[in-house]
Amino acid sequence: MRLLAVTVSLGAALLVMTAAPSYAAGGDAIFKKSCTSCHYTDGPAKEKTIADQLAKKGPELWYAGSKFQKAWLTAWLQSPKPIRPLKYNSITDNNKGDHPKLPAGDAAAVADFLMGLTSSEVKAGIIKAGSTPQAKQIFIKKMPCTGCHEYSTGGEVHGGKSGPSLVGAGKRLNPDWVYAYLANIKVFKPIRDMPDFASVLNPKELENVAAYVATFE
Repeated sequence: MRLLAVTVSLGAALLVMTAAPSYAAGGDAIFKKSCTSCHYTDGPAKEKTIADQLAKKGPELWYAGSKFQKAWLTAWLQSPKPIRPLKYNSITDNNKGDHPKLPAGDAAAVADFLMGLTSSEVKAGIIKAGSTPQAKQIFIKKMPCTGCHEYSTGGEVHGGKSGPSLVGAGKRLNPDWVYAYLANIKVFKPIRDMPDFASVLNPKELENVAAYVATFE
């Protein structure tokens, strides 16, 4: 009987040792504890006035799963680097780059949670990365997107700083979201600084621009 008890105890111990690791809390719980002071995840967009927009401390994330690529998001949460050159809701103050870091396990859990937050406005499989002369012309000269957004070409960074940087957008953003955002920005940003490009560009032009942004490294 004593030998049997030892064997059972040893087997239980081995089972505990070899079990898959589990997080102390789910991604939603970690997010609620650490992130809700700056971000909200319950859509649709809450902003109704400019004052609502200016009161925010960080971007809304209720469509994060449609916007971001999971591998990028998981890595960024562990080692966040500024996406906006300027502080959120500012056109004068530099971004200090002081976003909190998460341990690998927490980052994976939070990324899983955020990737589950999607918008029905984003249809999968519409945009494939690609560059055309027409898209470059729209992005650099016609609109021009470069007045507010940084982008990289030939190893050099160009463009404005008032909007989020598009350097690395090919790995960060879902190109189908970029298209949906351009085509129906009011769904995602009722109060915004960015123009409503769908009123001046046709759907094919919007597709080309989204595909072009998807090539940015």
